[in-house]
Amino acid sequence: AAGMAREGFTPFVHTFAVFMYRRALDQIEISIAYPNLPVRMFGFLPGVTTPGGVTHQAIDDVAVLRGIPNLTILETGDATDVESVLDVTLDIPGPIYIRMIRGEIPRLFAADEPMRLGKARVLSQGDDIALLSTGICTEEAMRATQALRARGVSIQHLHISTLKPFDDPQVAEAIAGARYGAITMENHTIIGGLASATAEVIARHGLGKKLIPIGLRDTFIHGASRPYLMREYGLDAAALVRTVEDLTRTALQIGEDDLAAVRLNPVHSAAKTEALQEVLGARFAVLGRTEDDNHRQ
Repeated sequence: AAGMAREGFTPFVHTFAVFMYRRALDQIEISIAYPNLPVRMFGFLPGVTTPGGVTHQAIDDVAVLRGIPNLTILETGDATDVESVLDVTLDIPGPIYIRMIRGEIPRLFAADEPMRLGKARVLSQGDDIALLSTGICTEEAMRATQALRARGVSIQHLHISTLKPFDDPQVAEAIAGARYGAITMENHTIIGGLASATAEVIARHGLGKKLIPIGLRDTFIHGASRPYLMREYGLDAAALVRTVEDLTRTALQIGEDDLAAVRLNPVHSAAKTEALQEVLGARFAVLGRTEDDNHRQ
């Protein structure tokens, strides 16, 4: 991919996320990031989205890659993110790593509201708690925030799709205005990912707000179904409710039945990433690229 990029191509590389950054880390850093080449690396099935166990679970990819200069890091959270992330990559001159979901995925956001580089989606507004979620955790967060609003908890919920650079002013503004503090929610270790990036924002701006991270602790995870793993390792909607109760010191009496009532259904199979190959060609056609340009991409 690095060699192709040096010859003027824009390579799109994809494999399981865990193989992308573990097996080729030196090549990513020295052969791609150092010369700032336009290689687009799609890492599928990050974190608990795969039942394959430790050998197949990318639980620290953002932490490992976030320190590499020139590298942009994106993460998709629904079908709309998946469909529009290709457009986002066209505007970035250097290398990109994308945490990509696949299979049965929900549509959380309107199809005509695409992902925007460096801009969080504001999913709800409030001044009690600032909630930042990314990837598959946004669906769980949305399940919980609806129930929390019904109990009178006001939440400023931001869906984060750009993990690096992490400089959206909405993040600092939301945390600064949060009465109780901030919560982050990620399908990743709490070391080096969204939680760490958010803590850096709090420190850099001198916000003096409490931050509670929801994510994987300093542990490896077992192979099992995604719902089981999210429940077992505290990444689901119920974990968010418990965290809000701790932060506000309030018993909210929200049970699993309340959360199940707002569970979001996945979209039809045409929105699976396996079926999005045609989208890439369509994107270039819309941009007026020639047939030869499409071949080079």
